Amino acid sequence: MPFVALGGLLVIVCVLAYAYGAVRLGDRVQVLAVARPVAAGRPLTGADLMQVSAARDSGVRLIPATNAVQVVGRTAVVPLVAGTLLSPQLLGDAAFPPAGKVTASVALKSGQYPQGLAAGARVDVYVAVNSQGGAQPAPAASSAPGGAVPARLSAFVLGVDLAGDGQGAAVVTLLLDASDGSRLAAAPPGGVVLMQTAPGGN
Repeated sequence: MPFVALGGLLVIVCVLAYAYGAVRLGDRVQVLAVARPVAAGRPLTGADLMQVSAARDSGVRLIPATNAVQVVGRTAVVPLVAGTLLSPQLLGDAAFPPAGKVTASVALKSGQYPQGLAAGARVDVYVAVNSQGGAQPAPAASSAPGGAVPARLSAFVLGVDLAGDGQGAAVVTLLLDASDGSRLAAAPPGGVVLMQTAPGGN
């Protein structure tokens, strides 16, 4: 009899576990995603959007598919790659760059940026400064000669022009906080290094 009772209990547990899993798998909603790459600053059109099924998660703010009309015409704050699930943080008003942000272009030679860098990537921008805040040439991501301590800024890559300035340097356009714009602008030639921290669109 104890074995029969235990077997019955196991059956009940398995049925409940299956039912719970089925409910969780069925607890999905239709949300908006990016159907094709969208450059930062460009308003979204209906052709840029698609509906996908995503698990309901109270900790992630996604845009319901029913809100597509309100999304059309909004501007991409950062470059968006196909398949990106849209959230309010990725969208701004028609004005670009968004409030509190600036765009800046820097000429970088090989070794100052990672190979394969592309629009949409998130990067750390290292700008060499000394303890008094003066610019120093040739920074390094972890240290710099002559006591220089590189300042680290965060940015999104808006574009990479490998043809660049025609003198062997690529031109990388960045979107960064307005408060960091002056620090980047003060960097001397060769005074900036980029390190990619995440791919774009995620």
